[in-house]
Amino acid sequence: MAGSFSAVAVGSHITPVLAQQRGPVQRIVQGKVIDKEDAALKGAVVYLKDTHSLAVKSNIADDAGAYRFGQLAQNTDYEIWAEHDGKKSGTKTISSFDSKNQFFINLKIDTGK
Repeated sequence: MAGSFSAVAVGSHITPVLAQQRGPVQRIVQGKVIDKEDAALKGAVVYLKDTHSLAVKSNIADDAGAYRFGQLAQNTDYEIWAEHDGKKSGTKTISSFDSKNQFFINLKIDTGK
C-alpha cells in the first residue's frame, strides 16, 4: 500500500478527509476607553503587555475611544490598561487559560472632571 487516507461517508458518497494545516489560533482584544460618565476618551493611549517577555504594544484610541489589538498568541498572558492626560485606568488581565479568542474590554479612567 503506497499511502493511506481517512474516509468519511457523506450521504451515499465516500469522501477522503484531508488534514487541514492551521497555524496557531490567534486572539483579538478590543474595546473603548471611557471616562466615569461613559464618554469616549479620544487620544487615550492603550498599553498591552506580554507578561512573559514584558514586551509592550501601544495603540491610540480613535475619535470614538475605540482600540484594537490583533494577532495575539493563545498561550500568552497579557495585561492591558489605558492612560489619558496623566490619569490611568485599572489594569485588566487576559489569561492564557481563557479559551476565548476575542475579548471586549472597556477601560475606564477617572479624569476628575
